[in-house]
Amino acid sequence: MSRFRFIAVEKATSPVVRLCRVLKVSASGFYAWVRRKPSARAVANAALTERIRAVHTRSRSTYGSPRVHAELRESEPVGRKRVARLMQEAGLVGCRPRGFRRTTIADPTTQVDDLVRRDFRPADLDHLWVSDITYVRTDEGWLYLAAILDACSRRVVGWSLADHPRTELALDALTMALAARRPDPGLIHHSDRGTQYLSGAYADRLADHHLRQSVGRPGTCWDNAVAESFFATLKTELLHRHTWRTPAGPDRHLRVHRGLLQPPTPPFHPRLPCTGRVRAPLPSPGISRLIESVHQGGSTPQVL
Repeated sequence: MSRFRFIAVEKATSPVVRLCRVLKVSASGFYAWVRRKPSARAVANAALTERIRAVHTRSRSTYGSPRVHAELRESEPVGRKRVARLMQEAGLVGCRPRGFRRTTIADPTTQVDDLVRRDFRPADLDHLWVSDITYVRTDEGWLYLAAILDACSRRVVGWSLADHPRTELALDALTMALAARRPDPGLIHHSDRGTQYLSGAYADRLADHHLRQSVGRPGTCWDNAVAESFFATLKTELLHRHTWRTPAGPDRHLRVHRGLLQPPTPPFHPRLPCTGRVRAPLPSPGISRLIESVHQGGSTPQVL
């Protein structure tokens, strides 16, 4: 803070002359500073701060300076450090991820090759699917979520919720993806080395539809980076910012991350935005009723 700005703040409690004498500046210089109009740079910074605030608000206060800067660069040239400095001055911060906790239990007896080798850029849709399982803390215990994404569009093509992380959870997500997309034989299904994906039942389901199974190396999360990144965004920007309780009454809903529960229609086009946020009915009481209602709803959840 400059000395003149400090005097302007403290003049309500102390005389200006005394403050100027203590800070070794002239009173005439202070009053000239007060009457001076804002510089062009200050005016531009104020306008840019408002645009930064608008981008930050649209992101539900999740964007930090890198993503705010990336969005502003689409419409105007602006410096990365300038955006970071203005966000710091305005008190705007993005949300930060929590610490990592290991949940995958690998099966050392099953050997499956890595057919992807971190090349997550397939030439077309339904050439490569990636899958993973995560957990959600609720007031009634852990809720487990399995999701399958198309690596080309990064769209969720299959998902499943349960109060357990057993093989049935992953199979339900795969069943939804197969019914919604009907992929051609030869599609690569990639996952980590969790026992759910290396089980005999899961391998048989892939073989029945002539899909090729691929898994990453042990202890290397980057081999399944697309699915890991999706769950990291889901948790950081939505799940960890709210407390998930069991609402009272049959008309309450559980809001789910944008793009997670996708209806099967209309067909996806890479240049069109994904459908909006959806919500699934949440009857009372508890997780078991939530899971039952989601399963009964099939692959066509209600769209907001």
